[in-house]
Amino acid sequence: MKTRNQGFTLIELLIVVVIIGILAAIAIPKFTTAREKAFIAAAKSDLRNLANLQEIYHNINYSYGSDLAAVGFTNSEGVTVSVAEATGTGWSASAVHAGLPSTTCAIYHGNATQLSPATVESAVQCN
Repeated sequence: MKTRNQGFTLIELLIVVVIIGILAAIAIPKFTTAREKAFIAAAKSDLRNLANLQEIYHNINYSYGSDLAAVGFTNSEGVTVSVAEATGTGWSASAVHAGLPSTTCAIYHGNATQLSPATVESAVQCN
């Protein structure tokens, strides 16, 4: 009687490798999409936080602030926020995440100049 060697055959190992490859081909694009959504969410969140801090700053100083430190704003990791305009009657700002430099989010409030892609006052919008 023949005894079978302990272990897997080459065919069994190849089948397992193919199955793992198929699962990776499905999972990697979904991971990339989730990562991009997280980058956009971080930029949007920073602009919403800036909007709240601008209102607090305006209530104290009767003007909106262009200096992020003076307003009390701290950006999230990887997000660059810049105030384009800040006056006594309005402000506008944009944000870009380093992980997704082709996407810009923007917001404007009051009589400030609209920054693309923002088209609705006080609403964060991204392209």
